[in-house]
Amino acid sequence: MMPKARSSLLAAALVAMSCLSAASRVLAEDDCCDPAGPFAPGENVADRRATCETIGYWLDRAPETQARITMVITGPLVSISEDEALAHLIMCEPAGVQVMCVTYGTGDFAPGEVATFAGGFSRAGDGRIMLDPCLASRG
Repeated sequence: MMPKARSSLLAAALVAMSCLSAASRVLAEDDCCDPAGPFAPGENVADRRATCETIGYWLDRAPETQARITMVITGPLVSISEDEALAHLIMCEPAGVQVMCVTYGTGDFAPGEVATFAGGFSRAGDGRIMLDPCLASRG
């Protein structure tokens, strides 16, 4: 095979591999998360938020993957603490599923205030979710 033909063949193969790789990522993302739910693949943020009332339902339907999943939830804060390095904001009552946001500051939040958390989802025990890293905002 002549060098120019080999170069064209290699270029075509690379384009095909790139397309297959992109298609597999799209399929993986589509398999990830229910579009009606609070989970999104990677660093994306879901269009819909969980609440303290719905998080138990969604926890039972959380994606089973080793890939990064982001979750978003809105509800009242029940606990706020910080140490020299991190702040921990906890949402929802202990009788249900609680969600902890691991972030860098308390943002002057107060217990009872409604906040929205968005962050990297992981189960942290029975009825417990940790979002790390996490961003917290009002409302």
